[in-house]
Amino acid sequence: MQQREEHLSREMARLLRELEQSSSAWGDLLFATLQQWQLWAVAAVLVLLFGLCWWLWKSSHQPKSGSEEESSTRNTELKEEESEEEDSDEERDLFRIFGNHLLWSVQSLSHKSQVVEDLVDDLLAVLQENLATSFFPVLHPAIGVGSTFEGWSPREYDAVYRLLVPLKPPHGHTFHLELGTARQTPEKNSRIRVELECTCMRDQLVENRLCFLHHPQEELRRNPAASLLGTLCTGSYLDAVKTAQWFQNLVRSAWREEPPSRLYSMKLLPSSRSCKLQLTNDSGRNLFIEMVFGVQQGDSDIFLSSHTTEDTIPSTMWAESYAVAEVKFFRHIATQAPHDTFHLKCLQLYAGILVDTGISSYILKTVAMHLLNTIPLANWSRTEFLMRLEDILQYLHSCLEDKRLDHFFFGNENIPEDIILPPDFQTAEPINLLQHLVEDQAAHARAVCEFNEIQDELVRLLFHGW
Repeated sequence: MQQREEHLSREMARLLRELEQSSSAWGDLLFATLQQWQLWAVAAVLVLLFGLCWWLWKSSHQPKSGSEEESSTRNTELKEEESEEEDSDEERDLFRIFGNHLLWSVQSLSHKSQVVEDLVDDLLAVLQENLATSFFPVLHPAIGVGSTFEGWSPREYDAVYRLLVPLKPPHGHTFHLELGTARQTPEKNSRIRVELECTCMRDQLVENRLCFLHHPQEELRRNPAASLLGTLCTGSYLDAVKTAQWFQNLVRSAWREEPPSRLYSMKLLPSSRSCKLQLTNDSGRNLFIEMVFGVQQGDSDIFLSSHTTEDTIPSTMWAESYAVAEVKFFRHIATQAPHDTFHLKCLQLYAGILVDTGISSYILKTVAMHLLNTIPLANWSRTEFLMRLEDILQYLHSCLEDKRLDHFFFGNENIPEDIILPPDFQTAEPINLLQHLVEDQAAHARAVCEFNEIQDELVRLLFHGW
């Protein structure tokens, strides 16, 4: 037992010596490691301090402004990206707030307008080829007019793409415009007298070419289709109804024999003074196109048009139309305005509200044109959208109170230079588009009531989005 105790004591002493040696080695290793960590920590702190000092020095040497300019190109790019995102967010908010009144974008409307123009150009090319040797009116390239081509048509599903087809007199004929004198309304009614001119000397080298002025009446009777006076005129005046029927027959025949577009099926819709088409594609979507006919006044942008708002106008009367000048005004605005100008959205919104009222979209457009001509275009941005809506509403209200809204093109000295008007327009007395309210007190009371409804509808849209 004594020997066993001594042996255990020796082993305990040996283990203690080994533990001391081991602890000493781990201590040395731990101390060395601690020294390395402290070194790296100090290095890291020095790097951080150096970076902070450099940033503070750079910041102190940069020019400062009230708007705190961006410090790098990358930050500028990020700011632009955020701005674009904010723009799209704001536009989405507008669509959310105004619901069905802003269903489609100006870009979509512009695209569809271009599709329609291409279709009509192809159609007219076929008709022009068929009429090349005839003595019917010469068809010139169509001009898109109205809200769809101006960019503010309120709804997509029932949008009508209206185009004016200029007519020129055929060989051996001339058009003389007998302009009306009444100026109570902007649609001054006029007549187009068709006269024959002598072509004997001009056509000596052309065989079988008729001189309608000197050719024997017997041969003209044998070939009545050759005479414009015998087909599209009533007396000696060009007949708008006969012209529309003649054009409709041409379109029907051309589409049956050689469709200008095989992507659409065509249906002629009833119309006495124009040509209305319903084009349907394979997916069942419709395009509504209306072609009206016009004779130009000199070299101006004013036409005598077959389209009129009067129901009882005689077929030989043609209404003075400013549609081409109006679409040129909106194109002029588009070239001058900043990219984020929202004037078309203002018109589109109000046009949607006006659909079920008696206040016409033409009144609305005239109000907007006057304001666009006076308020700087930079102030029609998206950020001032609500302010411009209020301006339009206030202008319309003051017009209804005064029972007066001047026609845009008469007596206006601030017309853009690229719009060509007859010389007497600038010096003419302004035409009051609200003259009927002066003469009819009941109509004025209804207009004021409808204005209140428009105002209430706008408030509902702003606060509830419906």
